[in-house]
Amino acid sequence: MTPPPTSTLTWAQLRDLRCAELEGAADGWGKASNRADAGRDRIEKQLLTGLRETQRGAAADAAVGRLRQLGQNLQYVYTECGLVRTALNSLAHEMRAQQRALREALDDAEALRFTVHADGSVTYPEAGEGLIDGKPLPGGTASVTASPGLLPPSGLVAPNPNAGKAQDIADRVTKAVRTAAEIDWRFAGILRDLKAEEGLKVPDRTWTDAAGDAAAVRDAARGYLKSGIPLDASPAARKAWWAGLTDEQREEYLAVYPDQIGNLDGIPALVRDTANRDNLQLLIGKLEGQDDEDAETKLAGLREIDRQLKEGRQPPMYLLGIGDEGNGRAIVSYGNPDTARNVSAYVPGLGTSLDEDFARNDLKRARDTALGAQKYDPSSAGVVWLGYDAPQTPADDPLGGLAVMGNGRAEKGGAAYSEFMGGLAATNENDDPHLTAIGHSYGSRTVGAATQGGGGIPGVDDIILVGSPGVGVNHASELGVGKDHVFVGAAENDVVTKLPSKQQGAVGAAGLIAGGPLVANFVGDIADQGDDDLWFGKDPASDAFGAKRFPVGEGPPLVSGGGLSLDAHSHYFDPNRDALSADSIALIASGNSNRVKSEGYR
Repeated sequence: MTPPPTSTLTWAQLRDLRCAELEGAADGWGKASNRADAGRDRIEKQLLTGLRETQRGAAADAAVGRLRQLGQNLQYVYTECGLVRTALNSLAHEMRAQQRALREALDDAEALRFTVHADGSVTYPEAGEGLIDGKPLPGGTASVTASPGLLPPSGLVAPNPNAGKAQDIADRVTKAVRTAAEIDWRFAGILRDLKAEEGLKVPDRTWTDAAGDAAAVRDAARGYLKSGIPLDASPAARKAWWAGLTDEQREEYLAVYPDQIGNLDGIPALVRDTANRDNLQLLIGKLEGQDDEDAETKLAGLREIDRQLKEGRQPPMYLLGIGDEGNGRAIVSYGNPDTARNVSAYVPGLGTSLDEDFARNDLKRARDTALGAQKYDPSSAGVVWLGYDAPQTPADDPLGGLAVMGNGRAEKGGAAYSEFMGGLAATNENDDPHLTAIGHSYGSRTVGAATQGGGGIPGVDDIILVGSPGVGVNHASELGVGKDHVFVGAAENDVVTKLPSKQQGAVGAAGLIAGGPLVANFVGDIADQGDDDLWFGKDPASDAFGAKRFPVGEGPPLVSGGGLSLDAHSHYFDPNRDALSADSIALIASGNSNRVKSEGYR
């Protein structure tokens, strides 16, 4: 972007610009943003809660609807006013840099007794000696050039030594003024666009515009804010960074970079929740403006999460992560993971993505785990962590995804999950919190990968593996918590827990081609003589693996009158469908693993 040719900014105007007034205006917009946020908070935490608890009927429902609309409006005001504040602060920040560059050039001119004219040209006095007569070389004027920094050729006559110095000052003055003009023009356009539609409602299309506004301000504020976010630091260092910011700095980061702050491990849960709820609306607005199947799928998932957040259900929900990259990202906690003594974090597996099914069923698993754990210790929270791209299941072949599963996604996801758990350990306010890692299906392979990063998963005391096709290691002692703290649930009818090893599958397939099913079974048994190898290593439910196996229901059969069913793979967390398994998970997650009953190995 280049400034318009009609820019009339002079170096005197740049010199005299009062950046403090821009920052004062920014403070005013910040106060308006904070008032809107306080109003929204009061609606969500006091008025709506009071109405739900004390009132019933059509009138109460109508009042709830109006309050939600008002809360939505205030959220929009909070977001837009915060963007104006940061745009003004960014403008002041960038202008100050050009003022400094200008001041340094003017100071150099004054020290050399040069004269800087209104147009930026610089007059310098006589100096040096002529090559022929030895007389001082006459002074002159260094003019403004189209390309500051490029000196014209001097010819055969030795130049006045002041000529080069004057040209350098003229170039620096010109560059500062031109850069400031470009900054002024750029921010003028951004601020003009930060306006709302008339009326008292904030429709979805307005959030689409807000998403564009946020992107524009983020791009403009790169040097002012984003460079300060410690993306490469440890969770503990990020926690310390956030604690060291002023209230005003925190407010600006939340307003402009809710996506970065909300997904940054080591930032307190309440802060992440606030940032992600705002980013959720921006993501909905962004995807509303797209017309493709992927956007529609993610939009359905985001809207369902938004609906549940607005319901005010118990345990209270905390949105610890949200994003549309890859197959989508979402991290939801039931209960505050920073204050709970017991925190479990469940990793879903095969076929999981940010869609409506995830928002309904995977969130329910975390909620069921939290509710179950709270029966044994009220200070318990349950998290569902979709922070990676799980392998997807082909629509026309429910088991096809298993055959193409590799280790890559698990290893990449495991690194991210390990950092997330390190963040929970860093922000938890208890002296010695009890953390439980839970992996289901391919998610168990991801948890297994997370344990191999050196020192195990940060802060984790117990590991639960359910519906597992193997975890990438051959013994529970390799998972970093001790084999007595690794627990396994495997339903008899869960085909995923019986997926043959890669070697057995390859040999069996060869046998099937050579001589039919009997030969295939025979050579397959030779390949796995202990019958305890799965796709990703030793069967976690086997004696050879060495974990503690807890009782679970058999689950529905794979084949029945209704056709092919994989339901046995998805009942582990449901207290109504598999009370044995759900109760065992609750006992472990609440720190009562000594009360878990044992099941015989396979």
